[in-house]
Amino acid sequence: MGPRGGDTGASGETGTPTVRGGSAGRARLALLALLGSILVPLVAAGLRSVLWALAGIAGLALAAVGAWWAVAHTGVPRALGAALSLAAPVAVLALYATFGMLGPALLSLALWLLAVTAARTALSPGHTASEKSGRPGPAVAEAPRTPWILMNPRSGGGKVDRFHLVEKARAAGCRVALLDAGRHQDVAELARRAVTEGADLLAVAGGDGTQALVAEVAARHDLPFVVIPAGTRNHFALDLGLDRDDPAAALEALTDGVELRVDLGYAADRVFVNNASFGAYAHVVTDPAYRDAKTRTTLRTLPGLLTGEDAPGLRARTDGTYVDGLQALLVSNNPYGRAVDAARPGRRERLDTGLLGVVCVRVGNTAEAARLLRGPRSRGLVRLSAGEVVVEADAGILPVGIDGEHVVLPSPVVCRSAPGALRVRLPRHRPHAPRVTGAAADWPRVARLALGPRIRSDGRAGRHRGARPL
Repeated sequence: MGPRGGDTGASGETGTPTVRGGSAGRARLALLALLGSILVPLVAAGLRSVLWALAGIAGLALAAVGAWWAVAHTGVPRALGAALSLAAPVAVLALYATFGMLGPALLSLALWLLAVTAARTALSPGHTASEKSGRPGPAVAEAPRTPWILMNPRSGGGKVDRFHLVEKARAAGCRVALLDAGRHQDVAELARRAVTEGADLLAVAGGDGTQALVAEVAARHDLPFVVIPAGTRNHFALDLGLDRDDPAAALEALTDGVELRVDLGYAADRVFVNNASFGAYAHVVTDPAYRDAKTRTTLRTLPGLLTGEDAPGLRARTDGTYVDGLQALLVSNNPYGRAVDAARPGRRERLDTGLLGVVCVRVGNTAEAARLLRGPRSRGLVRLSAGEVVVEADAGILPVGIDGEHVVLPSPVVCRSAPGALRVRLPRHRPHAPRVTGAAADWPRVARLALGPRIRSDGRAGRHRGARPL
């Protein structure tokens, strides 16, 4: 009988799985690095290393308290908070350096990051999102006959001109529509008109807000869509694995491309490819002064939004979960990774789960700000995944930041996922193609994998005594 799935592989006559062997090696590396991260401070300071660890945690807590004072208050409390948020970590680092603990602390931290990264990749060694989910991988795409590309010359500080995207797109046989900086244009209407005139592929060279508007038209007509990262941040392109430093490379999708299906998110009737933000951030961007003075406007308006009478007081309902008293709420098209994830910090590993990511922030005082360091275990930070979430407030309308664009929607706002709604055309060769690296470091599983089946002297696979099969 031949090999089955991932249980066996082509690594010789013994049938030892190539991927499994690599996973076991990474698991052993993870355990060794984890052990090293514990031993380094113990060797350097003995049991006093516990006190040094507590000092580091205290410094982080004081920095969090200072940051809260800086954004939630004005005047003297704000100045003291800003000073504390800087002085606390600096003082801890100076203390570590004075007593010779800075080097061991940094080495221990580096070993811990290595341990977590190795553990995550060992449990899910380099699969693509489609391989991990069991869904079909990207399909080879035929070249379009009448592609249409909308370009925003103002996006990304003029990337369209800087990378000669118009000339390159026309050389590839595309019909190019340029947005006019001098007048307002209905982006979705331009895309619908292109479809009426026979376009068989839609593309956008611009920011995420423009991408979302045209993507909805492409999804509605089941046409392929090409993302050209010519905006400022281009988070959607980042999570698709495109090279944001070379927007012209995305044009290869027209001639040598593959196609896959990804989800779209909706906030009421507004589509988003990245996220919809409610609460403090959405209120800040409504201020007319925000566009020209972002930092000054944010610092001026945040205190009232976080602790004053202007606090939004959001409520969110998902399947079986109700959260209230929120100052900020982020609903994303597929869940984001945590900001502290070593492998893909703050990015989406998958765009085809059919789920929305929900991040709720509820901080009412200094103590709750300090407890945010506990992450998901903190009452002030709630992370959920759901196919639908309802956001409401006492006011009749809700400001919402949708992919960086400000809109106002009637309350309550129903956010939902549209699984597999969008056909995305991508270059066959992407330098940053997303790889699944596992959800979390499950240390019992890592240990079993590291100690798991050995090859005995007779060539058959054996197990360590007491080890259970995965």
